[in-house]
Amino acid sequence: MKFAMFQTPFMRPTRSPREVFDWAVQQAITCDQAGFSEYWIGEHATMTYESIPNPELVISACARETDQLVMAPGAHLLPYHNAASLAVQVAWMTHLLKGRYILGVGAGAYPTDGAVRGFKDLSKNHKMVFESLEIMQRVWKNEPFHFEGEYFTAGVPEGDPSHPLRDLRPYGGTVDIAMAGLSPNSPSLTFAGKNGWIPLSVYAGEAAIAGHWDTYSAAAAENGHAVDRSVLRVVRDIIVADTDAEARDLAVNGGVGDAWGNYLMPVYKQFGLLEAMLPGVDMNDVDIDTLVEKVWIVGSPDTVAEKLQGVLERTGGWGTTLVYSHDYSDAPEAWNHSLELLTKEVAPKLAAL
Repeated sequence: MKFAMFQTPFMRPTRSPREVFDWAVQQAITCDQAGFSEYWIGEHATMTYESIPNPELVISACARETDQLVMAPGAHLLPYHNAASLAVQVAWMTHLLKGRYILGVGAGAYPTDGAVRGFKDLSKNHKMVFESLEIMQRVWKNEPFHFEGEYFTAGVPEGDPSHPLRDLRPYGGTVDIAMAGLSPNSPSLTFAGKNGWIPLSVYAGEAAIAGHWDTYSAAAAENGHAVDRSVLRVVRDIIVADTDAEARDLAVNGGVGDAWGNYLMPVYKQFGLLEAMLPGVDMNDVDIDTLVEKVWIVGSPDTVAEKLQGVLERTGGWGTTLVYSHDYSDAPEAWNHSLELLTKEVAPKLAAL
């Protein structure tokens, strides 16, 4: 089991952009030192608790501050970008990081993020993603082309000896691409499987994890891609401390409890996600204790390893666990200790089970 971080970020709305930025960069350094494998950063224009509009700004700041960590926008919302411009930018970023880069892409789920760009209807966003990716991959070939699609027009012109074009190919010649899925039979994960890209399961219950893999692997098999569960990423809320009691206190009375109580639980109830996470549970009975016991993974290293092992067995397993980042920026020591315990104690215990 590898561990990574998903810097959504779930920061309190009172935080300034500079505070959000500084925390995101410092957390990348902490994760790099703790032995995390990847660091994913969300892209949201209008959300209060999810307030990084361009993950590349954080990634570029981290390029010189980290040594091993693979950086990933999670995800670039392709309908809201010029496809060719983003392709050029991504290729450049892969060189800054010398290949420590995964391109996470998405369609954009929040209506207000679309509205601020003039999108009144998000129903075509998935088609825009597919078209955008076609352009981006053609740009990375560094060969002349012209593309006129339903949504985008782009191309690389013929070279002129008096004004040569620079090389637009990414580091190593290719870019690893990832797509996240939330809904059952996710079209994003189907498309990822079709192309042999990396699947990421946004947690919506254990049945969803199993279903996401089935959707992805079936599409991969139909298109001749041999895939293994180790490629699957799953995002979870995890808190580890030296004792179960300390972990519970850190979760309930810290950033996790704040984000869930004031932001996530109302949203998840509205869209039916909480029901998917808690099958058979009356939503009126859900409280903080329910979240601690049935949604979050909270406890000592032994407890967390046991809980994770149980989920792995019930769902079929995955390769990398992405830990949601939360706002512990005022007193980060206990949170950072949690990250260290994951790699230093929980991971070896999982390997031994």
